[in-house]
Amino acid sequence: MKTLGYYNGKYGEIEDMQIPMLDRVCCFGDGVYDVTYTRNYKIFTLDEHIDRFFESARLLDIRIPHDKAGMKYLLQEMVNKCDEGNLVICWQATRGTAIRNHTYPDDMFANIWITIRPCDKVDLITVEDTRFLHCNIKTLNLIPSVMASQKAMRAGAHEALFHRGDRVTECAHSNVHIIKDGTLITPPADCYILKGVARDHLIKACQNLGIPVRIEPFSLQDIFDADEVIITSSGSLCLRVGQVDGVSVGGKAEDLIKKLQDYLLDEFNRATE
Repeated sequence: MKTLGYYNGKYGEIEDMQIPMLDRVCCFGDGVYDVTYTRNYKIFTLDEHIDRFFESARLLDIRIPHDKAGMKYLLQEMVNKCDEGNLVICWQATRGTAIRNHTYPDDMFANIWITIRPCDKVDLITVEDTRFLHCNIKTLNLIPSVMASQKAMRAGAHEALFHRGDRVTECAHSNVHIIKDGTLITPPADCYILKGVARDHLIKACQNLGIPVRIEPFSLQDIFDADEVIITSSGSLCLRVGQVDGVSVGGKAEDLIKKLQDYLLDEFNRATE
């Protein structure tokens, strides 16, 4: 199959899959998800994504009907069914299926969705961060990110940069970092941002390459004053930002970014050989 969907034990092409209207995701966006990439049928950083997925579910009191080993087996089984091995794999747990009500049965188990599709083969705009204060949970409540991403696309940009007042938080679907005077500065993994797996790997890459790291908040002005601005995600690994709101940024430490990109790409290639 070129694309593959899964819902509670049923398989099929994504466009042919159906879900019940009473799945709580339809009314409440009530669920969590995670996403990563595969190469050569190997799922990159699967353990870290599974750990985050289960932690997000725990924080929302969602009961996943598999243990971690069972989820990993199911995801790999899905990947093995596909026609090619370079894929985007997204999985989510919605709280379950029940008559619409804000409360839910304590014994309800989650519905499991999985979608797999081939890989598709950055300028930013700033957007006020109006999301709720649990951005550390990878919840399915993504409307603010959807609207911000649409605004970015219409402005001819690739990504939306969120800020709360003057404090930069993250992007609509990636983490953001700056380099200043040879040091990587990244926001703390508090309730304002998702603790990205790619963010963790960027920090470890800096440590292994002898690049200093400071974990602290930074401002919009810091973005414009930075030597470089970087975004990271499981799909992009490490990308240099060229413009924010039409103003050129960075361009002062390209050798350092190249060193980080080479390190992270080599890590990805070795993990998926």
